[in-house]
Amino acid sequence: MDYTGKTVVVTGAGSGIGRAIAERFASHGAHAAVLDIDPDAARETAGRIGEQGGRASAHACDVADVVAVERAVEGVVADRGRVDALVNNAGVASIGRLTETDGDELDRVYRVNVKGVYHGMRAVIPHMVGAGGGVILNLASIASLIGIKDRFAYSMSKGAVLTMTYSVAIDYIHDGIRCNCICPARIHTPFVDGYLKKHHAGHEHEVFDTLSRYQPIGRMGTPEEVAALAAFLCSDDAAFITGSAYPLDGGVTTLI
Repeated sequence: MDYTGKTVVVTGAGSGIGRAIAERFASHGAHAAVLDIDPDAARETAGRIGEQGGRASAHACDVADVVAVERAVEGVVADRGRVDALVNNAGVASIGRLTETDGDELDRVYRVNVKGVYHGMRAVIPHMVGAGGGVILNLASIASLIGIKDRFAYSMSKGAVLTMTYSVAIDYIHDGIRCNCICPARIHTPFVDGYLKKHHAGHEHEVFDTLSRYQPIGRMGTPEEVAALAAFLCSDDAAFITGSAYPLDGGVTTLI
């Protein structure tokens, strides 16, 4: 997979899965445009890429803010001339059933996980159409494919990501734009460690083992495994793939 001369925008790339994705693209020769709501985190990722011999730029961006997204994308285009791929990774979690999810919580998740993806795609698609094509990859979840307990708002948002992916794939196929999504199960990120520390203090190891065993393969995935699939799906090796949702789930959706 050779991304030399290409520019890839990755949202939520200041840590976790997004950072791993940005680093993977840069390792294949891309210029990684690192977008994150935390400017220090964005700069840290870009700095790590530079230390590894790659190329990257940091952009402070709250994906829930349409003006911020448009400004960030315009800045990337002004600097690089084009956007070859967009990875919509930024997102927030939410725990609770419908009756435990108030309107403010639903709106919070919707603003980031749904509107954030919409803002990113709406900002890059005109540039991709003008350039003759491009690739969009959205991070959905197994929650968009199956029912998961106590994840009402999160499942709602990831279901929307899945169907937005399908819509963009069919609407822009003749403009040379491919659009797919990845549907991960649990991925071991700093968020997981923070969740365990906050909600299961003193029992982190036991709960971690339980969460790991939820995947039939017996463990959580890694950010690097998500990044490897992302790099493939955005590459020319995947030129015949569009409108597809890829479970990356250790067997959850087929073996449970």
